[in-house]
Amino acid sequence: MKIAVAMSGGVDSSVTAAILQKEGHEVFGLTMLVTPSDEAAVAAREAAAALAIPHHTVDFRDIFNREVIAGFCLQYSLGRTPNPCVNCNRFIKFGILLVKSRELGASAMATGHYACIEKQPDTGRMVLKKGVDRTRDQSYFLYKLTQPQLASVVFPFREYDQGQCSKNSLGNGTGLG
Repeated sequence: MKIAVAMSGGVDSSVTAAILQKEGHEVFGLTMLVTPSDEAAVAAREAAAALAIPHHTVDFRDIFNREVIAGFCLQYSLGRTPNPCVNCNRFIKFGILLVKSRELGASAMATGHYACIEKQPDTGRMVLKKGVDRTRDQSYFLYKLTQPQLASVVFPFREYDQGQCSKNSLGNGTGLG
């Protein structure tokens, strides 16, 4: 299976790419530019080169500022405590970045999030669950993802958190296997 890995330049996304590559998947890196600096993209490109996988960078700075930063500032000015990661994940990372991964030929997109997705056998619905390692769980950042988004995503770290969701990254725990 061809899988795009959303690579931030950090350890988790780089290890995600390595895990999927080791499992025999065709993997490529995909990095979003969302800040004026491109340090993360450089680190991601270097990690992809070390893994000998293709790497693509997409410039989402304008839309990120418009859809995530402006919304955060507005909510904050109203005395609320917004979580910009929730909107970024729904509309940017698992929205337009997921679309871009499809345009580049990926069947799914993986990230280094610590969470689990299970397909309910009776309804076929995808259910987002907390990571088994509660100290690293990141499901709260992902709670607004839609059914199509959840059905298109792979979270390999659930298996490395003493997870019980599946035998491998694309097993029954993702709905993709």
